[in-house]
Amino acid sequence: MAVDISVYVVLVTFFIIFAIFLLFDLFGRNEKASYLAYIVAVIPVNIYWGLGYDVLFAYIILFALWIVTLLRDTIAVYLKKDKEINEILLYLTLGILIQLIASAILPDINSDLKDFTEKVGYFWLPNVHSAIFREGVVLGFQIVATLMIILIIVPLILDIKDEEAPLPILFVLVAVFILPFLYLDFIWIGGTDTPVGLLTFLFSVILFIVLLLITRSGKEIK
Repeated sequence: MAVDISVYVVLVTFFIIFAIFLLFDLFGRNEKASYLAYIVAVIPVNIYWGLGYDVLFAYIILFALWIVTLLRDTIAVYLKKDKEINEILLYLTLGILIQLIASAILPDINSDLKDFTEKVGYFWLPNVHSAIFREGVVLGFQIVATLMIILIIVPLILDIKDEEAPLPILFVLVAVFILPFLYLDFIWIGGTDTPVGLLTFLFSVILFIVLLLITRSGKEIK
């Protein structure tokens, strides 16, 4: 089906807008609009998906845009620039929520977008285990999804490094990442004979060990 060229112009325009917010700090305006890159990234990706392109590849693009933004902000935090961990996680969470809302609405507007997705609650998410997807695309999706979650954890680690965190707090921090870990578990081994939960347990234990190493109990002998 032929698509009006104006749709592609709009698509390219929104990618340019994302680039503007990604590089916003270079304008020297001393404003926090650069965080909007997490939200703006959702728009061109859903336009791309709405044009009927591969849903899994659309999510690869989205995760790649978020990864680039997370790298920008994580490096800024490490270099003690004007970036806040809480705001990074807030805007990324908003971007994820908006994407989930889009994944619930768009397929109901255009039923063709339900192809190669599965309904999880109210949301139509890419079925990564569908035989229709090429192995290379699936592997690319798995890698970018894993890298994105790692980059979400890194700012948290930078934020609490050397801080006092008793065991109950560590358990809460690990519990926060149960859902992301379950998602990784599903995309890597879900749909096979291996039960979902094994990788989640492994990732949770590794994160707990890392938190034990980088935090203090506050009761150390001086």
